[in-house]
Amino acid sequence: MAQSNIKVGVQKFGNFLSSMVMPNIGAFIAWGLITALFIEKGFFPNEELAKLVGPMVTYLLPLLIGYTGGKLVHDQRGAVVGAIATMGVIVGADIPMFLGAMIVGPLGGYVIKKFDQLIDGKIKTGFEMLVNNFSAGILGGVLAILAFLGISPAVDAFTQALIVGVDWLVGAGLLPLTSILIEPAKILFLNNAINHGILSPIGAEQIRTTGQSVLLLLEANPGPGLGVLLAYWFFGRGTAKQSAPGAAVIHFIGGIHEIYFPYVLMRPMLIIATILGGMSGVFTLVLLGGGLQAVASPGSILAILAATPGNAGSYIANIAGVLVATVVSFIVSAFILKTGKQTEDLDEATRKMQEMKGKKSSVAGSIVTNKSALPQGVNKIVFACDAGMGSSAMGASLLRKKVKEAGLDIFVTNTAISNIPSDAQIVITQEELTPRAQNKIPEAYHISVDNFLSSPEYDKLINKLKDDSSAEGRTPEVEEVVESSQEDDSLLREENIFLNQEFNNKEEAIRFAGEVLVKGGYVEESYIEAMIERDNMTSTYMGNDVAIPHGTEEAKKNVLKSGFTVLQVPNGVDFDGEKVRLIFGIAGKDGTHLEILSGIAVTCSDMDNIEKMVQAKSAKELKAIIQGELN
Repeated sequence: MAQSNIKVGVQKFGNFLSSMVMPNIGAFIAWGLITALFIEKGFFPNEELAKLVGPMVTYLLPLLIGYTGGKLVHDQRGAVVGAIATMGVIVGADIPMFLGAMIVGPLGGYVIKKFDQLIDGKIKTGFEMLVNNFSAGILGGVLAILAFLGISPAVDAFTQALIVGVDWLVGAGLLPLTSILIEPAKILFLNNAINHGILSPIGAEQIRTTGQSVLLLLEANPGPGLGVLLAYWFFGRGTAKQSAPGAAVIHFIGGIHEIYFPYVLMRPMLIIATILGGMSGVFTLVLLGGGLQAVASPGSILAILAATPGNAGSYIANIAGVLVATVVSFIVSAFILKTGKQTEDLDEATRKMQEMKGKKSSVAGSIVTNKSALPQGVNKIVFACDAGMGSSAMGASLLRKKVKEAGLDIFVTNTAISNIPSDAQIVITQEELTPRAQNKIPEAYHISVDNFLSSPEYDKLINKLKDDSSAEGRTPEVEEVVESSQEDDSLLREENIFLNQEFNNKEEAIRFAGEVLVKGGYVEESYIEAMIERDNMTSTYMGNDVAIPHGTEEAKKNVLKSGFTVLQVPNGVDFDGEKVRLIFGIAGKDGTHLEILSGIAVTCSDMDNIEKMVQAKSAKELKAIIQGELN
C-alpha cells in the first residue's frame, strides 16, 4: 500500500513538473532554432542574431517556467509572484535556472495563495486593489531576495555537482547507464524535470563551450519507443498490432513519446527493452561523437535533425544513435512479446496511463467526465460558459448556496471556458460546451447539465461530496461567502424592466434586450450582434422558462458598465424548442454584476418565484421579487 502511494505521489509530481514545461515548448523550440541557425557553429552563423541565444536561455525560458508554475498553483496572481521570485534564482546563478524556476515558481504561487486565504473577507470595500497589488509586489520581492540569497546558490551547487558527475560518467564511459533512470522516468512523467530541469542547463553550458552536447539526446532519442512500437506491429496481436503503425509515425515524426507508454504498460517487462535501447543509443552517440547544438523538443526525428550541427560526422552519429536504439529495443521487445503471454487490452493500458496523469474518460447518463470517480479532497469547483458572465455565474451562485448549506469547505466560482484555471478539480458546463472544457482542462472531473437553474446533478454532486467528506473524517470549515445586501439601483432599474412583451422569435427578443442595454449606456451597439452570435453558438436558455442572453467573450470589450434588463413574456417565446417567459439581458464588466445575478439565479431556481414574476403587474413588483434574494 505504501509503495502504491509513493508511486502515485511520484506520478502526480511528475505530471505537475510536466505541466510547467509543456505550455512553453514553443519557446524552447524558438530558442533551439535560433541557436542551431545563428551560433558560431550553426547553419548560418550570425554574430548579431546569436546575441538572442543567451538572454533567451538565461531569462525567457526560466521566467516562463516560473510564471506557469505559479499559475498552476494560484492562477494569475500566483503566476506574477512566481515570475518575480524566479528572477531571484536567475540573477543569483551563472547557469540557466530551469530547475530553480521549477522550485520557486510554484513556491511563489503557494505563498500568495495562502496570503489570499488569510485575508479573505477581511479587506474593507474599496481597498481590494491596493491590497492585491501591494501584497503581490511585497511577497514577490521578498521571495526574489530569498531565492537570490538561498535557493539560487543551492541549486547552482547541485547543478555543478551534477556537471562533475556527468563529466565523470563520460570519462569513465558510463554515460549509457543514465538510461536506467531516464527510460522509466518517462513512464512516470518525470522526463521533463530530468530533460529540461537538469540535462538542458548542463547541455546549454556544453554548447557554449564545445558547440554541441550529447546530453540533449539522452531523453529526446525516439529510438527506444520506436523499437517497442515496431515490435508490436510485427509480433503483437489484436488492437495493439493494428494501432502500432500509426502510433509509430506519431511518435517518430510527431515527437509525442507518451503515445508508446500504454504499449509498455501492457507488458511492463518491455521497460527492459527501452532501457537497453536507450543505453545502446547513448553508447553509439558517445562513440561517434554525436550531440545536438540546441534542445530537440519535442523529441521528433525532424527536431533532432534540425538541431544537429551542420557537418556530416554529426548527422551520421546522431542518426546511428537513433537507429541502434531502435534496433536493440525492437529485438528485445520482440523476444518479450514472442515468449510471454500477451495482453491485448490497449484501452485498459491507456486508462492506466491516463490515471497516472489524472485523466480518464467515461460517459454516464447526463454526467460527461474524463474521470470515473470524484477526485479526493475537492476544494474548487468551476462553472464555465462561453463568456463567463451569465449562465455560469447563475449556476455557480446556486451551487455555492448548496455547498454552504451542506457545510462543505469548497470554493465555487465561474469563468469563461478559455479562462478555466488549471487547479479546477470539477468543471460544470452546458452539455454542448463540455467537449471544449475537456480539451481546455482534461485532467478535471467534468459534469454537463442541460439546466443551470434546476439541474438534479447539483444535489447528486453535493451528496457525493458529503459522502467523501464523511469517509475522510474531515470536519469542514465553511468559508463564508460575504454578499452585500445593499441594493444597487444602477444595475437593476425599474425603467429597464418591461412587462407583457410579445416576440415572434428569440432573435427579436434578444435584439430588444440589447437595444435596452444600448439606450441605458451599458454597452456599445455592436454588443447586440454579439448577443445574437452567443445564442447561436450555445443557447442562452437556462431552464425554468428563463433565458439570459449576453454577448460573447470577445464582446466584453464593448461593455461600458454592468447592467440588466428584464423582459416579461407571459405567452412565451421559443428558444430552440423551449418556452421562455422571462428574459434577463446581461452586460457584465469586471464582475460587478455577479451579486445581482446571484440573486436572480436563486430566485429563478424556484418555479413559484417564476410564476410570481410572470404574473407581476408592475416593474416595481417584479424587481421586489428579485431583490428579496438580495436583502
